[in-house]
Amino acid sequence: MDFGEVSFDMLVQSLAASALVHLGDRSDRVTGAKVPPNPVAAVQMIELLALLEEKTQGNLDDREMQLLTKTVRVLRTRLLEVKKNSASGSTSVT
Repeated sequence: MDFGEVSFDMLVQSLAASALVHLGDRSDRVTGAKVPPNPVAAVQMIELLALLEEKTQGNLDDREMQLLTKTVRVLRTRLLEVKKNSASGSTSVT
C-alpha cells in the first residue's frame, strides 16, 4: 500500500492533528468520537513540535520553518483557551 511521499509537512500536520484531538477540537481518527479536552496530552504534542522547531533551527527552508512556527503558536494559543475554559467550568470546545 503506497501512501505517497512522506514529508516534513506531513510530520508537522500529524503531530498538530494529535494535539487538536487532545484539545477537544477534532474527533479521534480511529473511533470517530469527539473526546473531552486532555490538556496534559495536548501539551506533550505541542512540546514535541516545539522540540522539533528547536532542533531543526537552521536546517529548514523558509516555508517549512513558517509552517512549524505558526503551528506551534496557534496550538499554544488554543491550549490557553482550553485551559481558561476548563478553569471557568465551561465544557464548550470550539
